[in-house]
Amino acid sequence: MRIIAIELPDGARHSLEAPDGFGGSLATLLAERGFPLNTRCAQRGLCRGCEVDVRTGRLPLIAGGEAGPGRVKACQAGVAAAELSVPPRSLLEHLPQVGETFRLDAPCGHRPLFEPYPKKRDTGFAVDIGTTTVVVLVVDLVTGEPLGRAGAFNAQIRFGDNVLTRIDAAAGRPAVVEQLRRAVVDETIAPLLLRACERAGRPPARLAGGTVAGNTTMLHLLAGEDPAPLGVAPFTPRFLERRCLTAAEIGLVVETEGGTLAPGTELHLLPGLAAYVGADIVAGILATGMAYDPEPCLLVDIGTNGEIVLQRDGRLTACATAAGPAFEGSGLRCGTRAREGAVSGMTLSETPFAVAVETIGGLPLVRSGGICGSAYLDFMAEGRRSGLLTDSGRFEPDFWIQIPEAWRQEDEDGRALRLGPAPRDGGLVIGEADVALLLQAKAAIGAGIETLLEATGLRAADIARIHLAGGFGMHLKLESALAIGLLPGLEAARVSVVGNSALAGAYMSLVDTTVLEEMEGLRERVEVVELNLADGFEDCFIDHLLLP
Repeated sequence: MRIIAIELPDGARHSLEAPDGFGGSLATLLAERGFPLNTRCAQRGLCRGCEVDVRTGRLPLIAGGEAGPGRVKACQAGVAAAELSVPPRSLLEHLPQVGETFRLDAPCGHRPLFEPYPKKRDTGFAVDIGTTTVVVLVVDLVTGEPLGRAGAFNAQIRFGDNVLTRIDAAAGRPAVVEQLRRAVVDETIAPLLLRACERAGRPPARLAGGTVAGNTTMLHLLAGEDPAPLGVAPFTPRFLERRCLTAAEIGLVVETEGGTLAPGTELHLLPGLAAYVGADIVAGILATGMAYDPEPCLLVDIGTNGEIVLQRDGRLTACATAAGPAFEGSGLRCGTRAREGAVSGMTLSETPFAVAVETIGGLPLVRSGGICGSAYLDFMAEGRRSGLLTDSGRFEPDFWIQIPEAWRQEDEDGRALRLGPAPRDGGLVIGEADVALLLQAKAAIGAGIETLLEATGLRAADIARIHLAGGFGMHLKLESALAIGLLPGLEAARVSVVGNSALAGAYMSLVDTTVLEEMEGLRERVEVVELNLADGFEDCFIDHLLLP
């Protein structure tokens, strides 16, 4: 019998016994015992989300050999008698900062998708299934008033932090497809719907039906469809049109003392455009009003994925960028999603040198546990402004040697800047490798915008309005985004932060059934550009790997 002693960030201690014959990873054992870690890369050892500190003992490595004492990736380690501590950023239980708010920039009527029956079935719900987070909004169908909402992580995260890892996990494996569906239905939507109903003061029995927005992969998994075709050229979805499912068909069960969600309750999955431009973007096009804007405008949705839509003279052109989840902290040395305590912003001063940070909730740096995407953008903007960073994102040698030693760190991963003089920095650093990964994500978005401008014969100066959507877009500092070239050539005065435009579109389609008809019509008006086939995209991408 192998006994592992673990200490959690709150000081609680637990002893776990690994049964004889258990051959899984340490991360798997911890998840089975109720302590899931941040296995963002689907336990492939590609990120540092599940690192634990081995205090005593040594752990066998899956690839061979042993490790410890020291920091070890739990997904790459087996189980042996040891004493461990779990850093705050490695636990999955932290509450996320979810983009629950949205702004409607388009008028809509009041013609509910479901006929309300007062005091019986007079309530509806809208759902945005994001790759990282899921939000549920409960709405009074009689008045159209939002009553309550709830948001949390998508429980599918344990299968991977992006759509490609989940497609790979599920491709050709019906059992895994079902596990992914159960994760989003049982572990995510059902408890969120219950919580939103409680906040709204409406029992689930009064729910008449709902609408669901999400990217194409998320809707395939909700419907129980094998997403394998989305992972290989020519990337042909099994469905893009609007699809209606019942609660019974997807296994959605919500029960309270006040009543139970009827098995026949309908969920309308909104229509999408392509494998990587999904129903969440269609919802955003309607919610921002850009579909009917008389002037050229742009929708940029920066989340776990990056999608861009440009409108000119009623013509809509869209693309999906391979930005990846770096802006949400994935793959970065101390990266984390936006959550309580995370470092969310920073500024640099040169004389004397210092780093000033902001954390969500105002927690001290030593307790923050990670750095989220908005702070990384600030670092790149501030680093370039101060002269710390070269245009390629490297630390400028002459500047580097002038930084007090207490702020500098050099190890096998290269040079890294501490966010506070040791030991008050909480172990948080930003290195050149982090900047290189962020520059790739930045370049993907920037090159995508420029490619659409080129395809439509427009310049950045011609764009009258830029709708910045997505959870990450709500928290970033616009000045930093512009300074690093994330929105190349665009003006701050023309940028409007719209929040969760996918949820906004799902809400609109719930209270005004004509919106659904318009969404279907959009599918014929939008041209989807495959960036990997676009002339000059690779050169444009390389150009955007530099900091302005």
